[in-house]
Amino acid sequence: MSSPADCYFTDATALLARARAKNAATLRQLGAVIGASVAEGGVLHTFGSGHSDVISREIIGRAGGLVCVSGIIDPTGGFIENMVGYGTRLAERYDRAHGLLAGETIIVISNSGKNSSPLEVALYAKQKGLTVAGLCCVEMSKSAATVHPGGQKLHELCDFILDNCGQTGDAITDLGGGAMAGPTSTLVGATLLNLLMLEVMHWLVTHGHQPPVLRSQNLPGAIEFNREVGKKYAGRLSRQLA
Repeated sequence: MSSPADCYFTDATALLARARAKNAATLRQLGAVIGASVAEGGVLHTFGSGHSDVISREIIGRAGGLVCVSGIIDPTGGFIENMVGYGTRLAERYDRAHGLLAGETIIVISNSGKNSSPLEVALYAKQKGLTVAGLCCVEMSKSAATVHPGGQKLHELCDFILDNCGQTGDAITDLGGGAMAGPTSTLVGATLLNLLMLEVMHWLVTHGHQPPVLRSQNLPGAIEFNREVGKKYAGRLSRQLA
């Protein structure tokens, strides 16, 4: 009999392949939109509330990634993500500090697609003229009751949706007795965002632009290189370069 870990690995890797196939066209289309913005000096913004913040941070200031990615960070870690108005305040504060500019893109991450803060950040960004991409479990977003008084869910208001293809409740491995374990939203979500970054870089290269890619600061001369690449984004990034 397979162990729960073996079952999870088999099912999760199959889910990962399914999610890549399902989102392939959207990844290419969104990559082109972001690429065109980056070519004009734009910044890509991210936001994830609660555990989705882990996915949001995956592409911020990391080796092998674009330098021009900045995140709206919730200092409460999602503790008050369903306090109506809080997400709007987060977006407003970030906007004053770093700028949410028309023509740029924001990726809003919420597995359930129903909580107030992600919805408010998405709505604020749309009002500012940004392209809004959502990353969620579409199956769960369709079935879960929204918390936001506007009545919308993330998959309903975004310009682009990336579906992590998970199941309601996130966990996929049955331990028996009604207990489920083995969440997939972080594994799949982080992979989808890295695939998206590669689509953006590919668009930039094929259109004659040098992608502003960070190097690992553990390599010789990388810190100086990264600082030079990041100069044009001074004041616009939530994470300062070393």
